[in-house]
Formats: sequence, C-alpha cells, structure tokens
Amino acid sequence: ESEKVGLKLNIQKTKIMAYGPITSWEIDGETVETVSDFIFLDSKITPDGDCSHEIKRCLLLGRKVMTNLDSILKSRDITLPTKVHLGKAMVFPVVMYGCESWTIKKAEHQRTDAFELWCWKRLLRVPWTARRSNQSILKEISPEYSLEGL
Repeated sequence: ESEKVGLKLNIQKTKIMAYGPITSWEIDGETVETVSDFIFLDSKITPDGDCSHEIKRCLLLGRKVMTNLDSILKSRDITLPTKVHLGKAMVFPVVMYGCESWTIKKAEHQRTDAFELWCWKRLLRVPWTARRSNQSILKEISPEYSLEGL
C-alpha cells in the first residue's frame, strides 16, 4: 500500500521489539533487528511496560526546574496567582513530557501527587515541619487542573 505513494520500508533502519517467543522477523527475505527496548518521545519503552525509571527521571527534572525558580517564587512582589501560573507553565510540562507512553502504577501515581504537593508547598513557602493538610494547600492554591488527572 505504501509503495503506491512512493514510500518504502528501510530494513536497515527498522527495528522491532517483541514481547514473547519471537526471536527473529523477516520482511522481503531480510531479517529485521530485534531490540529489548527503545526510545519513544524521549522515554524508554520496555516489553514489560515498566516506566518507573522514566517517571522518576521526569520528576527529578521538574524538581530541578522548581528549585531554579526559587528566586522568583520567593519574591513578595509577585502575586500568588502569577506564581501558580508560572508553576503550571514551566514545571508541569517538563514533568509531563512523554507521559502519553507511560504505564502508571499506584506507586507512580502517589509519587506524582507527592511531587505536585511539594511544588505547591514550596510555592507557598510552607516548611516541611508545618502541620498542614494537603487539602488546605490545594484549597489555597485552587488549581484548575493537577497532575492527579494523569
């Protein structure tokens, strides 16, 4: 079908990842290379679907961005809604890049929720020793969306 419009499969550049007993694959008499994992949308895809290492990496990148914004977030001249918009525009996209290919388990879901609350507490300058509920933090921030919708 693709050859009708001038497209041709380059077997040398083609690789497959198989889950199961497939050891080799042939197209037009040529063997296609089999790989154990591959990179898609800057995320490592494995046959077992484990994405925990990718999620941890993205959360670390988000943490780095959040700490780089400290001087802005600690400024008393910037209003809280503006700080919230900065967090949503600069931190969350870094964390969520490539999330379309993630397989989320309960542990990763809890990790992303904890990261989001860490961001909001940092933004509000709430010390980690403070006894404030997560609901009170979210009520004060009142985000339109959160990483919870992942």
